[in-house]
Amino acid sequence: MTPDMIPAYRVETAVAAGDILGETPLWCDRSRKLWWVDIDRRLHQSFDPATGAHQVVPYACNFLGSQALTADGSHLLAQDLGLYRRAFDDDPPGQLCEVESGLDNRLNDGRVDARGRLWIGTMDNQLHRPNGALYRVDADGRTTRMFGDVIVTNGIAFSPDNRTLYFTDTRRYRTWQFDFDLDDGAISNRRLFADYSASGERPDGACIDAAGGLWTAFFSGGRVVRYRPDGRIDTVIPVPATNPTCVCFGGADLKTLFVTTARKFLDREQLGREPQAGHVLAIDGIAQGLPEHRFGNSS
Repeated sequence: MTPDMIPAYRVETAVAAGDILGETPLWCDRSRKLWWVDIDRRLHQSFDPATGAHQVVPYACNFLGSQALTADGSHLLAQDLGLYRRAFDDDPPGQLCEVESGLDNRLNDGRVDARGRLWIGTMDNQLHRPNGALYRVDADGRTTRMFGDVIVTNGIAFSPDNRTLYFTDTRRYRTWQFDFDLDDGAISNRRLFADYSASGERPDGACIDAAGGLWTAFFSGGRVVRYRPDGRIDTVIPVPATNPTCVCFGGADLKTLFVTTARKFLDREQLGREPQAGHVLAIDGIAQGLPEHRFGNSS
């Protein structure tokens, strides 16, 4: 089946953020805001579509790798190799745990499952060594290493029926599926879902829609694609930025696909051709999203 091609003019700028490395967008159904980070500038950001307000909070770390919503309304922020709770705008973040130590790594992509556990991975700061790993972090900060041999963790997502975990290693150019046991927090039966090792294309951040479609941003690929649960691509959306990084559904009805992007690795000539590089993009009405799970919520 030929994928549907969505015209670029339907892709609009939601926030002119100018991020070096925008990442991990999440829609909060309580605040009715979009939240995301700029990893390299160490910025935690929010956007309120109702008012147009764009708020930015800087952090003192080397990398602000990713984030998660929590049951108590705080945010869980991945700073270098530790996880920290940010309760209020004026409060300093408190450390939950140190996920990893002793390696030239940092925390990267993560997602909370339906039992309130955070699944988050590390990545090699040099982008070529298999130093990283995937971890499961429980509400009390207890950390379990699930597997290693990872270069760059990305694309963590769960199927709507909570039976499948998706995981991408961007620098291995592959996405895998695992059987997922929601009650035990166990994964098994690893198998290849999408393989770009021959072309070197880079699948990056991902999210799931209500029908079980996996939406993936392709860094250095200028597009977002939707996979059916059987692995076939049925939608390709070109975006006006070479480096889309991650996606999420948001808005009051969860029907807007937000796309973070990056200016990183683009030269001056490329940036001149891509005025929307580093901005948060939006595509309305493309699919029905699902609300994000919250860390610490055991329901």
